[in-house]
Amino acid sequence: MKFSEVNKEQWEELRPYMDTCLLPITGLTGDQNPWQVTEELEKLRDIMDYVEFPFKGRIVTYPALHYVTYDEAFIDHVNRLCLGFKELGFRYVIVISSDSGLNQMEFSACDLFIRAKDGAKGKLQVRELVEACWSQEAENSTEDE
Repeated sequence: MKFSEVNKEQWEELRPYMDTCLLPITGLTGDQNPWQVTEELEKLRDIMDYVEFPFKGRIVTYPALHYVTYDEAFIDHVNRLCLGFKELGFRYVIVISSDSGLNQMEFSACDLFIRAKDGAKGKLQVRELVEACWSQEAENSTEDE
């Protein structure tokens, strides 16, 4: 579900079911031509479809970070956003990008980072990554009891 589809009155009712926040990263650097921007947005849309459709009703997709820098400041920015989403009450934060330039980055504050290389493996692989993220958390909470 897109953030814009959730209104104030519905949120408290939906909150217990929508425990996962999806943060898309487009990977634009500002030096792409308009047709290249379109290609990047289409690639991101395609990989997001692997998560949004099968898990509709559990995931809220936030607006994408479109422009990136490949440095520690950007990693810190994404980590702060992830922590902020968790403070809002999301149990899981998934960062997703089709930008292969981000493949080597690690965002420590997210629960799962779906990278371009994961999306290239296909819909089933991405679905399994999400389900594994959720089940790993469930296993960890059972072990703590």
